[in-house]
Amino acid sequence: MSADMTTDRCNVLMIAPLFVNGSFWNCRAMCELFGARYTAPPLGLITVAAMLPKEWTVRLVDRNIENVTDSDFAWADLVMTGGMLPQQYDTLAVMELARRHGRPCAVGGPDVTQSPHLYASGEFLVLGEAESVIDDFIAAWRAGVRRGTFEAPKFQADVTRSPTPRYDLLKHRYYTRIGIQYSRGCPFNCEFCDIIELFGRRPRTKTVEQMLTEMQSVFDLGYRGWIEVVDDNLIGNKKNVKEFLRALVEWQKAHDYPFEFGTQASVNLADDAELLDLMKKAGFGIVFIGVESPEEDVLIGMQKKQNAHRDLVRDIHRIYKSGIWVIAGMIAGFDHEKHSVAGPIMDFIEDAAIPLPYIGLLYALPNTQLTRRLRIEGRLHKDADVDPREDAAGLNFETRRDRREILADFRDIHDRLYSPKAFSARVCRVAAMLDLSGPIGRISRSRLGPDMKKLVLVLWNITRKHPEFRGLFWKTLLAVARKNPRALKPALIMLAFYMHMGPFARSLVKKTDREMEMLQSSEKDYRPLESLIAIAPARLSQ
Repeated sequence: MSADMTTDRCNVLMIAPLFVNGSFWNCRAMCELFGARYTAPPLGLITVAAMLPKEWTVRLVDRNIENVTDSDFAWADLVMTGGMLPQQYDTLAVMELARRHGRPCAVGGPDVTQSPHLYASGEFLVLGEAESVIDDFIAAWRAGVRRGTFEAPKFQADVTRSPTPRYDLLKHRYYTRIGIQYSRGCPFNCEFCDIIELFGRRPRTKTVEQMLTEMQSVFDLGYRGWIEVVDDNLIGNKKNVKEFLRALVEWQKAHDYPFEFGTQASVNLADDAELLDLMKKAGFGIVFIGVESPEEDVLIGMQKKQNAHRDLVRDIHRIYKSGIWVIAGMIAGFDHEKHSVAGPIMDFIEDAAIPLPYIGLLYALPNTQLTRRLRIEGRLHKDADVDPREDAAGLNFETRRDRREILADFRDIHDRLYSPKAFSARVCRVAAMLDLSGPIGRISRSRLGPDMKKLVLVLWNITRKHPEFRGLFWKTLLAVARKNPRALKPALIMLAFYMHMGPFARSLVKKTDREMEMLQSSEKDYRPLESLIAIAPARLSQ
């Protein structure tokens, strides 16, 4: 331990926990194509690092790209960690490592905020948005306090005072992209979503000046390439985001377009031609959209009314015409599903030409409207609030529709949509629709070196290391080149994603087959609907 602990100095070891192996989050096969080790760095931790006193020294270890060592702990006065639900197991493991090395541990982040009781062994719990409580934590540490809980008031953090993250702490070469945050919160009210529980329904945005300073900081460190704007809904405040995008367009022009952008947004993005045009001119090329279901009754039942009464296929195609391709999220297992959803979901994905759909099983996250309702109805599994499983291990509640039927849908969707033939056909179709006449369709001088290096790496790795994908890779790229040569780079990114999603989908099929076999051999996981009505007749009759 440092000799300066009694002064105003402190050595802070920040440790980013591992994401669950074999999950949607671990795109290691894709990363290896680009010479990287992981997709994105821990933006939350480096943002907190920027809030700490200047006299404190910070060391960052991301366990997704490197190992934490005994010497790291020997150097540290204080360990900081935390993260999302899929990082829960390793966050607890990091806390145990800190305990073994005799170092106090401060833990925070979304999962800690939603389930603080699971992290009670930590010396410090930082709940909610750090901007609101970090000064109290620092004052307590300086006063010699070595245990406590610091809980921020909900939805009150002033993000216009959030500092530029410590991008200098990152080993940029090990990531495929860098993260930047513009806003927090979402105006919608989806029953299953925890974002509105964490950040509220009134989107709070940073200033244009803040965002350009962050862009410049990343640029000055020499990074060029893909930046993920990690907002849960970038367009939650359309007025403000348009102001930011106009400034970003000019900044990109002045710097010869060093960055390409991806983000998340709601599907009403398709309604705003001006917004789409600004995103195109700024260099946005990918957007994740939570579609959830193509059926209106199901959408209304989950309180995702903003997606109902729309032509969702038309909406997706409008976005394609702006040169932005869509990764869509879909979910099976909602209460209002009255029949098999495999057919409608697959038809929608094929009609919309969504190359990389992510289909999950409904999971009742801690402290959501869905979880509270299921608990009242007596349908939530007993250990639902402590089980960080995902993907094929969702449905942590008693389902309305037969569980085996939901699993069969989940299995069939992955089996068909991620077959090489079906995937390649969707890539070719979306590539033909993309209007890449803007900056995203060309390689700027600023990005020429990094982009050419990545291209050579991908070609080499596919050709020499992954013969099983070689035919799919070249056949698809040649087809895209004939239809829309400017779309070769987006198609290359889609194919790189498939290096993860193809095998991942096959693993989900196998896992689901095993779970269905287990359910067939045992009835213990089933309770007839009549027993549920007996548990909560008043609630179910509403």
